[in-house]
Amino acid sequence: MEENLKTMKAWQLHAFGLENLTLDNVDIPAPKHNEILIKVGAVSLNFRDKAIVDGIYTPDKIQFPVIPVSDTSGTVVAIGSGVNRFKIGDRVTSHLYSHWIDGKPADNEQEFSLGSPLSGGLAEYMILEEGSTVFSPSSLNDEEASTLPIAALTPWYSMVTCGNLKTGETVVLQGTGGVSIFGLQIAHALGAKTILTTSDDEKGQKAKDLGADEIVNYKQTPDWATEVLNLTNGIGADQILDIAGGEGLNDSVRAAKVGGQVSVIGFLQGQNTNLDLMNVIFKRTRVQGIAVGHLKAFEEMNKAFDKYNIKPVIEKIYSFEEAIEAYQHLAKGAFGKIVIKIS
Repeated sequence: MEENLKTMKAWQLHAFGLENLTLDNVDIPAPKHNEILIKVGAVSLNFRDKAIVDGIYTPDKIQFPVIPVSDTSGTVVAIGSGVNRFKIGDRVTSHLYSHWIDGKPADNEQEFSLGSPLSGGLAEYMILEEGSTVFSPSSLNDEEASTLPIAALTPWYSMVTCGNLKTGETVVLQGTGGVSIFGLQIAHALGAKTILTTSDDEKGQKAKDLGADEIVNYKQTPDWATEVLNLTNGIGADQILDIAGGEGLNDSVRAAKVGGQVSVIGFLQGQNTNLDLMNVIFKRTRVQGIAVGHLKAFEEMNKAFDKYNIKPVIEKIYSFEEAIEAYQHLAKGAFGKIVIKIS
């Protein structure tokens, strides 16, 4: 980093609403003990980022102004005292829950999440803690690596860390957003059978090109859970990645096999549900709430991405100045990921 460079451009959210996200000049932060400063190469957007701007994701935790976006990849340009894991020039990627290293999450894990309440990566430079940062996969560039912290780690942690996914098992994935597409790629690479639900036949074909074994168009077949049972000879799926939430959680339980796992990941159709508990009880369903995953799982996943040469699916890359347009694209939905290139 140039020694005389003291300020940077950063997008800051000053109040809820996309109209309150502005590109400002701010001081470049200096890394303190056990901290590194990275020159941000790229960030990727998640539904969480939109929900933060809209004020529907832990709004009581936000202190304005805040630099949004958690998922960041870049290059180390300065290090604080006590740092020995990274050196200047290393390529690194952020980890959303910065204090969750392994095991079970702490009760206050959300207080240490990037992009809110902690400062995020939609800026030219960003501070990260040494202990909560991972090396970027060698097979991916910054734009690709920036898509991993939430959208890839969530299905990996769900299916592999918590679900112990095995070759030949069946996974159901909902939709064609970032989490589902990464889930499809991971499950396919590990030898699982994949069933993906979508309302768009064109997107369904793209998913098949990525390895989906079966596509269920839930507009043409609203009772997609019964169709999953038909496709699995009445047994049901070993794992369901439930992105929709809301009342659709009952369909996920129906589509799972006896003793199957339903990973509750998203809330696109609502944050509340009337769950048929008798079905859960009789089927012995494991309903697992998932909030991304810990750093150890992230490192294991990155090795798998290099091993299986998994390449993130990016629908569009926006320039740093086009951040508003990127958020608007996110609101409309995307096949895979939306990325903002910073430098």
